[in-house]
Amino acid sequence: MPESKRRRGRGQGTPRGARSSGARPIYRPRKRKTNKIYLVASAVIAILVIGSFAVGGLGGGGHSGANTGDRQGYVEGVGALQDIMPTANHLSVGETVKYNTTPPTSGDHWTIPASCGFYPGGMPDEQIVHNLEHGNIIVSYNLTDADEIDRLSEVIDGIGLSNLWGITRFYDQIPEGQVALATWGVLDTMEGVDRDRIEAFFDYSGNLGPEVGPC
Repeated sequence: MPESKRRRGRGQGTPRGARSSGARPIYRPRKRKTNKIYLVASAVIAILVIGSFAVGGLGGGGHSGANTGDRQGYVEGVGALQDIMPTANHLSVGETVKYNTTPPTSGDHWTIPASCGFYPGGMPDEQIVHNLEHGNIIVSYNLTDADEIDRLSEVIDGIGLSNLWGITRFYDQIPEGQVALATWGVLDTMEGVDRDRIEAFFDYSGNLGPEVGPC
């Protein structure tokens, strides 16, 4: 009998310990807590995404007549405020728009904006207004003196922000010798090339318009 008890003790002691040790739910509580954290984080992200869509829908994203952006970033004395047109709809390339200012500062526009750069051959109003919607700066010039054009190009090249936010184009719809600076809802016109005014105007880069994005 003693021998049998010893056998039972030897035969059962280790398996009981192994079963007990292997069955203990050491990591289960932590796993459940981690899952809860993931669930909470996912819910927060979902709420933020839905909220952003809701805000975008209310604001119109610059593509409806309800809201075409504000100009809270306007600085007194840097250009002049212009009336915002009632819609900023996307139109097919080739459609024309009658704007309330020359050059335009808001309104309907083509679906494809222009790339940043210097356009001595000009650029259609309907295309660059899309850039205005994104907070870009449009420099329109009607200069006939080659030296003045070179000076304007030099000034623009010296503004770091122009590489991401600026479009410079020839524009014969303004008086000869004039340069016009436009962003969403703001316009500044000058005779010749005024470096200080141009540099100051580029501080509006990305600050005005229903949407924001470099060209």
